[in-house]
Amino acid sequence: MGTYFSDDIKNLASHLPNLPGVYQYFDNSGKIIYVGKAKDLRKRVLSYFTKIHDNRKTNILVKQIADIKHIVVETEEDALLLENNLIKKYQPKYNVLLKDDKSFPWICVKNEPFPRVMYLRNIVKDGSQYFGPYTSVPMVRTILDVIRHLFPIRNCNLNLSKSNIERKTYQVCLEYQIGNCLGPCQSLQKEDDYNSNILHIKEILKGNLTSVVNHLRLKMNTLAGDYKFEEAEIIKNKISILEHYKSKSTIVSSSITNVDVFSFDEDENNAYINFLRVVDGAIIQSHTLEFKKRLKESKEDLLSLGIIEIRQKFHLTTNEILVPFSFGFQLKDIKVIIPKIGDKFKLLELSQRNVKFYKLERNKELSLRNPTERTDRILNKLKSDLRLDVIPRRIECFDNSNIQGAQPVAACVVFIDGKPAKREYRHFNVKTVDGPNDFATMEEIIYRRYFRVVSEKGQLPDLIIVDGGKGQLTSAVNTLRKLGLYGSIAIIGIAKRLEEIIYPEDPVPLYLDKNSESLRIIQHLRNEAHRFGITFHRNKRSKEFIANELTLIPGIGNKTADTLMKKFKSVAQLKSTSLTEISKEIGIGKANLIVNYFNLKNSTS
Repeated sequence: MGTYFSDDIKNLASHLPNLPGVYQYFDNSGKIIYVGKAKDLRKRVLSYFTKIHDNRKTNILVKQIADIKHIVVETEEDALLLENNLIKKYQPKYNVLLKDDKSFPWICVKNEPFPRVMYLRNIVKDGSQYFGPYTSVPMVRTILDVIRHLFPIRNCNLNLSKSNIERKTYQVCLEYQIGNCLGPCQSLQKEDDYNSNILHIKEILKGNLTSVVNHLRLKMNTLAGDYKFEEAEIIKNKISILEHYKSKSTIVSSSITNVDVFSFDEDENNAYINFLRVVDGAIIQSHTLEFKKRLKESKEDLLSLGIIEIRQKFHLTTNEILVPFSFGFQLKDIKVIIPKIGDKFKLLELSQRNVKFYKLERNKELSLRNPTERTDRILNKLKSDLRLDVIPRRIECFDNSNIQGAQPVAACVVFIDGKPAKREYRHFNVKTVDGPNDFATMEEIIYRRYFRVVSEKGQLPDLIIVDGGKGQLTSAVNTLRKLGLYGSIAIIGIAKRLEEIIYPEDPVPLYLDKNSESLRIIQHLRNEAHRFGITFHRNKRSKEFIANELTLIPGIGNKTADTLMKKFKSVAQLKSTSLTEISKEIGIGKANLIVNYFNLKNSTS
């Protein structure tokens, strides 16, 4: 095996420690081109230089490595955090690209006397407390609206220092007159009372609605016990507002307290991680993160990177997370659960539905925005994956259908620019093959199809797909050779059991990634050919059964039965047809035989 890196680089890798850490690859100009994490630095980095990689981009990366640097850390979690921070800082060419760079809104409780509660886009390190970030501005406004209904707090920007209040520097404003503020600027509301409300507001922002409701309910009962029914009614209304707000959240289970849920999906170019935050049995936050893949990153690496990014972005401190599979790294003081049954499994399923829906919507959005670009990208990828010489804009796929050799038929479906062209579909009655012989059937159908295309100067395909293994493919290739077409049209077979892609002169099959768009197109072609062939076969069997029933009538042969079916289409239609109409087709004698047969059958049934 030839190498495309210097011995110095491999020596650098072999002298790395067997410890957790982060490694950085540099090119000749000294620029970072890749950052990775590892539980064992030496073992991980050496793996880049001891084999030729399946992924073309990885091989290109290795060719460009001119220097390696590393950072040893204490724990695997530290490696995850450092890797994430370095990727965001340097944005290396071959690392995944975080596509979610928008600024999210926060709810801020200001660090000041009589704190204000407001929403901001950016965090200012002034000692204020920030909650969020939230994924939608309407949600932030809803929460602030609930808070202001519950607790009258100021929204002015006055400096309510103790000296300013004592000097009565400010006058109460309209907000006080309409009841939205209790007038702390004039000492009409004491600071202890105001700060008590702020504590409750913080609990609401943390998602701890239950403790606030319980406190208010206790206060309501105390006021009612003191016969202060009007004040108790005000508290009761606040409880109703809180419970209404809580009911808007998706209730999962009262047995699930605080947990974060992460699910994963991917396609050829992108990875998606959905996050659900559950507090007191209700989902209070959801967000989907999108990564642009650069190399053939594993789903474990992508999930771990996404979890770290989301926990940092949303300042999560939850010590229990649900994931669909193990991502191979330990997170300090965090319990990682892969649920299989129960409420937690249903919660994970909900997150997985969210991430799949997000992926579908993103792909649909891209298709609508530029359908030609998407088609070209998919077809170019198919060309690359199948090692074709030309872009397969026209693909034809063949499938045989028979039941123990009876009524053998075949189908040909055509895709143009990756989509079904149903007007181009063709089905074939097999004429020269007796019994169940798929190989001979394939030879006949391929010959008939392309002999006619050549004779009529029609359009030949860029790619032929045969549904079947080596035998069917060899039969098709032999026929193309007879027609002088082999070599000018690419041809492959697809074996159903392991979804193997088979080439005519290559003993080693190709296995495409199960998530690849290329494999999905090939499967779509194969399934469509099977569906089209089975439908034709079923219709043929049905017509033959009807024709056989007519031939049971003494004096009625196959030719007469075929004539009747071509004219009347079905036995039901034939039964309701008059003797005169039937006789026009087959003569009065045979018409009488058929009418008498059906009359006798009806009288005995």
